[in-house]
Amino acid sequence: MKICQSSNVVINPFIMKKIKLSFAAVLLLAAVACKKSNNTTPTTGGNVSNQEAADMVAGSISLNSNGVANVAADASLNASIFVSTHASCGTTKSDSISRQSNPNAPFSYSYKLKYNFTVDCDGSQPDSLSSNLTYSGSFNGPNMSSSNSGTSNFTVNGLLPGASNFVINGEYKRAGSFSSKIDTSNHGNSNIDIVIKSLTLAKPSRNIVSGTATISITGDVPRKGSFSYTGTLVFNNNGTATLTLNGTVYIINLASGDRLKV
Repeated sequence: MKICQSSNVVINPFIMKKIKLSFAAVLLLAAVACKKSNNTTPTTGGNVSNQEAADMVAGSISLNSNGVANVAADASLNASIFVSTHASCGTTKSDSISRQSNPNAPFSYSYKLKYNFTVDCDGSQPDSLSSNLTYSGSFNGPNMSSSNSGTSNFTVNGLLPGASNFVINGEYKRAGSFSSKIDTSNHGNSNIDIVIKSLTLAKPSRNIVSGTATISITGDVPRKGSFSYTGTLVFNNNGTATLTLNGTVYIINLASGDRLKV
């Protein structure tokens, strides 16, 4: 009987080198794929600073950049007009507005707005106004510039004769491109969503005296990745709003759009 003995197998060094190189290539591809996957996940802040995100909010609410304060003023003005003209239930009105900033203002802006208003009723008596807006334009401020478009859907309560205030609930959205002047490398796209609750304007002045809002900001900066912020707004009875953004507090002037860290 023939007994078979085991023999040592010798691997060609050239083949061994190719195996090592192939394994290294697989590791490299896995690392790149992992990095790309991580970049698609929004970070909390990170690529855009807290103060730059605060500037985005200021630009979305102030009079100097055609923000929420403008839309609230337009809606409450039309509510006043409908009340004074004794408009009946279901009365509708469409309006197109081109709005530009005053010369030498700290913010320059140019916007086109299209409104649709409808008088709503409690029974047979007009008690609220639906205000729907689409808009587009741009603004340029001391800290940031932006080209954007968006919508708002507001309900204005307080049309009844005995109501002492107009009270607005609804949502304001703004999306587009931005460019920071704090860090010029930060430029990209942003989406801002502001949900308004009980924004109260006194009669007959229509000055904002109180109200709150929740805020969501998302976006991305090319080659830096995405960012995300959340916050709250409290509208004060002195022409300002208090913004709390990821724990940092700012005071925003609703007329000028200036923001001051507290």
